[in-house]
Amino acid sequence: MDHGNMHDMPTPSISSPSMMNNGSMNGGGGHHKMMMMHMTFFWGKNTEVLFSGWPGTSSGMYALCLIFVFFLAVITEWLAHSSLLRGTTGDSANPAAGLVQTAVYTLRTGLAYLVMLAVMSFNAGVFLAALAGHAIGFMLFGSRTFRSSSGDQKTNGPPLSGCAC
Repeated sequence: MDHGNMHDMPTPSISSPSMMNNGSMNGGGGHHKMMMMHMTFFWGKNTEVLFSGWPGTSSGMYALCLIFVFFLAVITEWLAHSSLLRGTTGDSANPAAGLVQTAVYTLRTGLAYLVMLAVMSFNAGVFLAALAGHAIGFMLFGSRTFRSSSGDQKTNGPPLSGCAC
């Protein structure tokens, strides 16, 4: 395409009567409705998060959505501060350890993107659930709040609980 002649191209028009009447973009024959997407934060349970039609209009499903986003953020923080991601100095040349690190990093990045996409629903409740999940996850796994006072768990071996954090 010659970009020098772009001013000669007609501009798209969406003012046809069929589109004005039923809100569809397929020439008036379909029954598709254009969905209004919020571009500012809003409060309310009627939203779509991550999947089409989810959580719907049910208060229970909205609460489940908030819990899901919260735990996605907590798991993201856990993986970010996990010893699986950092590895140990003794197995740095081990290819299997490198593959495990890569898999954990990929999983953490994918979960972080899911949290980001959920927040892009512009629902204030989802945003607060994601923030709370990241805050609680960091407090549990990243800060010194729950570490033993004798030193950092990373240098003293695995924790007694069996968690590799």
